[in-house]
Amino acid sequence: MDERHYINKAIEVALENVESNQGGPFGAIVIKNGKIIGIGKNQVTAQHDPTAHAEIQAIRAACEYLKDFQLKDCDIYTSCEPCPMCLGAIYWARPRAVYYAYTKDEAAMAGFDDHFIYEQIALPIEKRSIKMKQLNPQNINSPFTAWKSSNSKISY
Repeated sequence: MDERHYINKAIEVALENVESNQGGPFGAIVIKNGKIIGIGKNQVTAQHDPTAHAEIQAIRAACEYLKDFQLKDCDIYTSCEPCPMCLGAIYWARPRAVYYAYTKDEAAMAGFDDHFIYEQIALPIEKRSIKMKQLNPQNINSPFTAWKSSNSKISY
């Protein structure tokens, strides 16, 4: 199979999602060795979960299939350029490549505009629209200290 076949499959998942009223117009698949090992569709409204984006769902399914937390030697095909949250998940999952059909600008024209998130990330914490404040713990053991001394940690 070639790249066009897989990107068309991701678009097909997105279209089926819209037609079945299950969520937004986004679909994604994860491929390893020519086989689909994860399929995801946007289910934000269906699951009442703001993290249930197509790429996140496909990554979760593929990681479950592989019994691993990384997508080594895998490719992600998605109907749209990933949002900032999905980009973060993609980088943590470490696939080989990501292929997308439509741009974030095309998504914005359909009412899915994540430009404000990119703007917020670039701002200093004190200027962001959602209050973020560090609270310095006192007399509490640091989870990072515990992690560094753990003999059972798995680095990622």
